Amino acid sequence: MHPGRSAAISALIWDAGGTLFDTYPAVVEACRSALASFGVSASREWLMGLFRRTTDEAIETISATYAIDPGALNERFRVAYDRADPVLQPPFPFAREVCAYLVAQGGSNFIVTHRTSVSLERLLIAHGLSHLFSDLVTADDPYPRKPDPASILALLLRYRLDSRRCMLVGDRDLDLEAGIRAGTKTCFFGGDNHVTRADLEVTGLDQLLHWLERSRPPVN
Repeated sequence: MHPGRSAAISALIWDAGGTLFDTYPAVVEACRSALASFGVSASREWLMGLFRRTTDEAIETISATYAIDPGALNERFRVAYDRADPVLQPPFPFAREVCAYLVAQGGSNFIVTHRTSVSLERLLIAHGLSHLFSDLVTADDPYPRKPDPASILALLLRYRLDSRRCMLVGDRDLDLEAGIRAGTKTCFFGGDNHVTRADLEVTGLDQLLHWLERSRPPVN
């Protein structure tokens, strides 16, 4: 996507884990801790690849690989992850700057995540980011999970947002698919682990910041 007047973004709709916050190392260590309780060990690299797709898929694959009850593994994983220090799950470089820039331009930031509100708020508070977000949609809200667009559509309706001036920022195909189905622009943040085409693809959030700056309408 080339920046221009028609591309000016007034709202960013963020995924949380893996997009705003670098949570995957803590997720992987929580899974390794859970697996250890079953007498099993798995490589960090393998687990990282699984969790970068979806958590549910990761748990299913790991359970099948090691013949562990998926419900039991998921429960122990969740307990271990809940103990993870949010301070050790920092915002990605330039995440704060992107959010602050959009607010300074009169725009808004939102989060749509599969995390619980308690888990998300722990991260936001630990890193002093709460004031940069207008609203949060979490697992506690009555919407189906992404890639279903219902949660995003609810935000668009609630805040009377023009979907053409909104951008979904995520690190997974399911994020991009939800944004596309809701009619928003999309930004993929990460490496090459996706198949869904995004309007903008970045490997660092500084690139998103520069894109937003370039796409700002000129002052007359």
